[in-house]
Amino acid sequence: MNILITGVHGFVGSNLVIALKVHHSLYGLDIVAPEKEGVVKTFAWKDIETTSFPMQFLPKFDAIIHLAGKAHDTKNQSASQVYFDINTGLTQKIFDFFLESSAKKFIFFSSVKAAADSVVGDMLTEDVIPTPVGPYGESKIAAESYIKEHFILPTTSPYGYLPSLNSPVNRGRTTSGEEENVRYSDKRVYILRPCMIHGPGNKGNLNLLYNVVKKGIPWPLGDFENKRSFTSIDNLCYVVEGLLTKDVASGIYHMGDDEALSTNELIALMCEAMGKEPHIWKMNRKMMEGCAGLGTLLHLPLNTERLRKLTENYVVSNEKIKFALGIDRMPVRAADGIMKTIRSFTAERTE
Repeated sequence: MNILITGVHGFVGSNLVIALKVHHSLYGLDIVAPEKEGVVKTFAWKDIETTSFPMQFLPKFDAIIHLAGKAHDTKNQSASQVYFDINTGLTQKIFDFFLESSAKKFIFFSSVKAAADSVVGDMLTEDVIPTPVGPYGESKIAAESYIKEHFILPTTSPYGYLPSLNSPVNRGRTTSGEEENVRYSDKRVYILRPCMIHGPGNKGNLNLLYNVVKKGIPWPLGDFENKRSFTSIDNLCYVVEGLLTKDVASGIYHMGDDEALSTNELIALMCEAMGKEPHIWKMNRKMMEGCAGLGTLLHLPLNTERLRKLTENYVVSNEKIKFALGIDRMPVRAADGIMKTIRSFTAERTE
């Protein structure tokens, strides 16, 4: 397959190149275009401008993987509009290109944060009504909405495609929606919502906890038995390969490892990887909640909101994507993925 990957030079893009380059011809689309092993050529965004669509100068792509975007700024230092310009704007541009191109499959990397900032109930499923909080999640759901406005997913159309009147394929045309349905029935669109992605070279949001463990600082919240889902980069690449090569219905799919892990389990795994003894203090839960409440009043680092984020459950169901791919389990266990990630950083420090 000829596959175009936006954001090919990022962490996920680089890992996908390694996973896919043996059996596919890979092309990049990015703001930078250095040579990259396994990538035939990297194009610039101006090469797919909707005003020209110079298809005759581009390869015939079979699939497009859209990774390019602005990552979640956990320090909240980025302007809101930047998220919409990048996460929503670039998605609109590349999806318009997809509809005009020969590509049959489109994979958009959204995020579970487009669905919910906090999980209500046991786990987050694809049936949830999206309630994003903050510009990152809001820009991702806006991008999803644009895709769904131009491509009706199987829940509402047996063909999976019904271009709106605003779609580039319909501009200036009088063709009926049913005729366009048939014309584009061979296209497939996947909105992938992974939870926190990590792997060798990228700890993701594990960085804060990693630094606490590395410095030997005791973890005082051991009395909170929360569970969180993670996404190993190896499992993510496996799922993308499956979406590319198998006959999978268009749709929204959540992505995460099979097992959710508690913070206490994470600390134990990190300590094992670093050859350290875990220091987990089970401070009285009520006392810690009281301290956090006081911290809110006094504007201290540990406040009620931060305690909630540190101790909340965020479990993501991956049952739908496994069923679609015809598998019972992800290839990499959550604990093994975490160990591989942490050991990569331990090895870097000793080199």
